[in-house]
Amino acid sequence: MSIDSREASWSTRGTVIVDGVTLDVVPGSTVGLLGPNGSGKSSLLRLLAGLRPTSSGVVRLGGDPISSLSRRDIARRLAFVEQESTTDADPTVRDVIGLGRLPHRAPWSPESANDRAMIASAATTMRTGHLLDRSYMTLSGGERQRVQIARALAQEPTELLLDEPTNHLDVRHQLELLELVRATPTTTLMALHDLNHAATYCDRLVVLAAGRVHAAGVPAEVLTPSLIAEVYGVEAVVEDTAGGLHVRYLRALPSSAAEPAGRMTP
Repeated sequence: MSIDSREASWSTRGTVIVDGVTLDVVPGSTVGLLGPNGSGKSSLLRLLAGLRPTSSGVVRLGGDPISSLSRRDIARRLAFVEQESTTDADPTVRDVIGLGRLPHRAPWSPESANDRAMIASAATTMRTGHLLDRSYMTLSGGERQRVQIARALAQEPTELLLDEPTNHLDVRHQLELLELVRATPTTTLMALHDLNHAATYCDRLVVLAAGRVHAAGVPAEVLTPSLIAEVYGVEAVVEDTAGGLHVRYLRALPSSAAEPAGRMTP
């Protein structure tokens, strides 16, 4: 069993942000988490990562309630990369990736030969091996994103959660990054905005609207013109091409025709 949730909700200041989400992630799969801005994608990822307690319901990691696990136990199995990672220090790339080894080391213990091997392996997987001695602050946005995912892989996770991993990247770097993520030997759940990227790189999709699961399934089942109109407010054509599923946008629909049911207040 991988990671799952049962009727997981999270509320703040009287507003329900994540509303009764039940989610099953098949081990070894790549799952795309979709939805417009404000649909609850980032908040759900933080619940699944154990960084935020559920208001109701449960998140489980390997069958165990994540709330019953220590941060160290979680970090030895699950890695989470947020949209932006900043630092006031000036670490090297090697130092940043090395942070992923902390859950596997005793406090204040030096790096072991295995730690160094895992750092090198994660850097190679994300094509950042040539950057190991560079200052992290001198890297481009695409390079930093690859380094952050390498740091996550150095944790040796079985589950990898990514929040908008292609944010602020140009098209080439978006595709390169998604190809690398797709090739990692982890169960991956990532929030995405680009529907065509989701169709190309994900085995299954989960679409959120107003904090609820609006649809879930394989891309061909989920990405339909009616769903895109209802959830995103956009008229679109979905084509099954030789290169795979492709969404072609036609026009924005009037707002009243595209607003999903609002969030409920308790």
